[in-house]
Amino acid sequence: MSEAYVSPQNRSVAPAKPGEFSSPAIGTIRLSPPVVLAPMAGVTNWPFRFLCRRFGAGLYVSEMITARPLVEGREKTLKLADFGEDETPRSLQLYGVDPFYVGEAVKRLVGEGRVDHIDLNFGCPVRKVTSKGGGAAIPARPKLLASIVAAAVRNAGSIPVTIKFRKGIHRDLLTYEDAGRIGEAEGCRAVALHARTAAELYDGHADWNAIAHLKSIVHTIPVFGNGDIWEAADAIRMMRTTGCDGVVVGRGCLGRPWLFRDLAAMFEGALPPPPPNLGEVCDVMREHATLLCSWIGERHAMRTFRRHATWYTKGFRGSAALRQRLMHVEHMVDLEQVLQSVDPNEPFPIEAMRVPRGKTSGTQKVSLPEGFLQQRYDATPPSAAAAALTSGG
Repeated sequence: MSEAYVSPQNRSVAPAKPGEFSSPAIGTIRLSPPVVLAPMAGVTNWPFRFLCRRFGAGLYVSEMITARPLVEGREKTLKLADFGEDETPRSLQLYGVDPFYVGEAVKRLVGEGRVDHIDLNFGCPVRKVTSKGGGAAIPARPKLLASIVAAAVRNAGSIPVTIKFRKGIHRDLLTYEDAGRIGEAEGCRAVALHARTAAELYDGHADWNAIAHLKSIVHTIPVFGNGDIWEAADAIRMMRTTGCDGVVVGRGCLGRPWLFRDLAAMFEGALPPPPPNLGEVCDVMREHATLLCSWIGERHAMRTFRRHATWYTKGFRGSAALRQRLMHVEHMVDLEQVLQSVDPNEPFPIEAMRVPRGKTSGTQKVSLPEGFLQQRYDATPPSAAAAALTSGG
């Protein structure tokens, strides 16, 4: 493998051999390559999904949509549920804590012909979600988890439902075995494990051994692994190491949507192509910003794009000063002025390939509702406040 385009730790990872990996099916959706874009709040809207899809095939999941506001028809939530005109398959991640609202949301999405796949969020670790008993907290109550999943599957009909979850609350309360078994038993078409606990957030290294263990106990549906896919070679290495059926890519593609091109190449048995130089990165940035403007208007788009701009430019020479300028763009013309000031021939810094983007380090004490863990086998949904959380949290 060319050392120029691969980090030292992956130089011994060869591309896939013919027939080495199958193309897992999620209902009627067959994934070739076996790659899924992780739903990320404020990131995986349709403009970003469009950009990633242009670089390579896979399943591209929307950012998290909250069930109850969707049922109530709130405009902001419906906007977040937008898909591109020709986007297919249309994959949406749904968050909910109450089987009734999850079931009704699925019924609406399917009845209106909005989706081809629904993923349920049981892995969000942020305080405002877990403190109300949602997200990564729900698998700690297996009966509640089962009732939510059953409601979604029942109302989805032929539309496949999958679930994504973490290892557990913390290292002394692991819930992923139960979550995997429940997903399989209640009719999910696949399960995905982010191999960290909620307490770990995005800290340290993902525990790929947990993915292997989940694969060993879930036998009838695909198991996808999530965590630390920074390069295409990481995906090959994860699948060879764990035996999982596919990978879920999150932070590794932030500011690098061409990662899906690299993934497609390595799963087809080829070496990853050279990464783009700074001029080519700027072209992608222009396209991304233009798509956002067409979706939500220039002013809002530019504010949304600022953090993407920091991810695109991370690691390039002088990028700290460049990012300071990018954080103040208000209009497309401002962005163009900044981009025209760079050296377009500057090569992509290979050492930046594994630099974390987005949420990076630090752990937390997981915030849960009072008495939540003393009532683990209670199927009663959490408070109404948890069901009404703003989408994208």
